[in-house]
Amino acid sequence: MCNSKLLDGKVAIITGCNRGIGRAILELFIEQGAIVYAVARSQGSLSCLEGGQNFIPVYMDVTNNNHVKDLFVKIKKEQNRLDILVNNAGIMKDALIGMISRSQIEETYAVNVFAVIDMMQYASKFFKRQSSGSIINLASIMGTHGNVGQSLYSSSKGAVVALTKSAAKELASSGIRVNAIAPGAIDTDMLRSIGEENINKLLKGIHAGKLGTPIEIAYTALFLASDLSKYVTGQVIGVDGAMIV
Repeated sequence: MCNSKLLDGKVAIITGCNRGIGRAILELFIEQGAIVYAVARSQGSLSCLEGGQNFIPVYMDVTNNNHVKDLFVKIKKEQNRLDILVNNAGIMKDALIGMISRSQIEETYAVNVFAVIDMMQYASKFFKRQSSGSIINLASIMGTHGNVGQSLYSSSKGAVVALTKSAAKELASSGIRVNAIAPGAIDTDMLRSIGEENINKLLKGIHAGKLGTPIEIAYTALFLASDLSKYVTGQVIGVDGAMIV
């Protein structure tokens, strides 16, 4: 019987690992044999996982270009390779048109778009040298369908969708795959913050009849990170239980 794991020996970066979807992806990737540089903003938020040989916590701000550069220098020194980048860190600022502040715009785009571009650019340098690599961007069903009161968040995730498709075309000849996952309503702290009444409204529009779970997103990320998807690029995979927005 073959006991090999899907990500044996692969080096990965995952951002936004302290909870929810990022934490689920982190734990699954470690289980599947990856060496993971787990990025979180809050110091000590990954302490319960520290100590494992395949787990390297990195506390940093993804919107700080110096921090991002230092991360890739660290990986170059310690591993001299990189195989997977998962851009999961994101924020959601809801406001109706006319009520969106400039600071909300700048903060949302700094995390959800600009940081993703920075991470992709640094990672692509590793990948081009190796002629291989997988980039997985977390988008959203809001980025493909939009939603009332979420123009800012939706537009930032829509940018991630366009970025994914363009980068896939640009990098395919270098052996680099770029895909996105567009989750629907996933049972995370971020979703729970909207309140039980709003969650119940969401459920009425989900044909599967239930919220998704972080591990269901993680399984899709595992597929895209592994050789099971080696001819898949430029795709935006919806994981939404047939949700209507």
